[in-house]
Amino acid sequence: MIDLAILEKLDACDKAQRLANLEEILKTTQFPPMVPQYINNHIHTTYSFSPYSPTAAVYAARMEGLCTAGIIDHDSIAGAREFLEAARLVEIPVTVGMECRASMDGTRLQGRRTNNPDQVGVSYMTIQSVPHDKIEALNQWFAPYRAARDRRNRQMIDKINALLGEDLDYDRDVLPLSMHHEGGGVTERHLMYALAKKMVARAGKGQPMVDYLGSIGLTLSEKQKAQMLDTVYPFYEYDLLGILKSAFVPQIYIDATDECPNITQLVALCREMDAYLCYAYLGDVGDSVTGDKKAQKFEDDYLEDVFECLKEVGVKAVTYMPTRNTPAQLKRLRGLCEAYGMFQISGEDINSPRQSFVIRAMEDPQFQNLIDATWQLIEHEK
Repeated sequence: MIDLAILEKLDACDKAQRLANLEEILKTTQFPPMVPQYINNHIHTTYSFSPYSPTAAVYAARMEGLCTAGIIDHDSIAGAREFLEAARLVEIPVTVGMECRASMDGTRLQGRRTNNPDQVGVSYMTIQSVPHDKIEALNQWFAPYRAARDRRNRQMIDKINALLGEDLDYDRDVLPLSMHHEGGGVTERHLMYALAKKMVARAGKGQPMVDYLGSIGLTLSEKQKAQMLDTVYPFYEYDLLGILKSAFVPQIYIDATDECPNITQLVALCREMDAYLCYAYLGDVGDSVTGDKKAQKFEDDYLEDVFECLKEVGVKAVTYMPTRNTPAQLKRLRGLCEAYGMFQISGEDINSPRQSFVIRAMEDPQFQNLIDATWQLIEHEK
């Protein structure tokens, strides 16, 4: 995490002010050397959910020694222009994209779980390396889907209120936490963040929060309890959000329908936009490699079927996260990518202050192809 005083300036409310603050900060900034293996194409910003504005994300990536960086937000690419301008000032090559959920209706994966913990028949996809003259058109294309998500978000707020006896209001408590007014996405994390803020205002931090969470039926792990007792941590609500998300999203989740374009629509869109549509491999979670995922089955039992489906509908790229999978999973996945002629790219999603932007797995020479692919993305979108 970068210096909090700098983060505050780079997270200013106004985009022009954020960039002006960056110019001023750069006058006295000494960045570490760029590390050729440090790439990350999946950095979330405030245009979906993150402690980082696009400007702050670029600065933070460079401060950790990344040699390239990539913006990915949910249902939105509205932060891309700022990301590109900040990258120009910082002098770091970048790539821009977004992610969304696709309905797999009408394909062999209809009704089957792939890479989505919350819902069957709906898959997470990324749209990578978007040509810069297509940014606004792509964001406009997703406007109706963001509106549909708003409607579902409001229904989930009603469920939170009914479940916990809260009085959360979507317009008052949730939207101000987002960049909705500038075409940004609003996610389940925003709902949980609003709930976290409400709980902190009511119960306070430390032992009172631990007691309160116990009173509503939550059993905290030792790690979670330690986080709730750390009253000086500046992103306390982010830790609480994580606890609330795992506890309550399964109870209040409403299946996404109208906000999920069909996979065939996305294939046609990306062909028109000349962008890469990528299936985001997740893989079964047994003993979580990262220690923060509950055991769950995803697409591994029928991964060949997933690749057959991608081939049939015209998806030609796969993105994956080497740190999040086992060596056996990665070997199988990479073999299938080669067998099906899939372009392989990588990125590990950054959306919370405790995460490092660095993907240590990229130091392994076997992943050189993912580093090379990043430079292809950067060149393609110019």
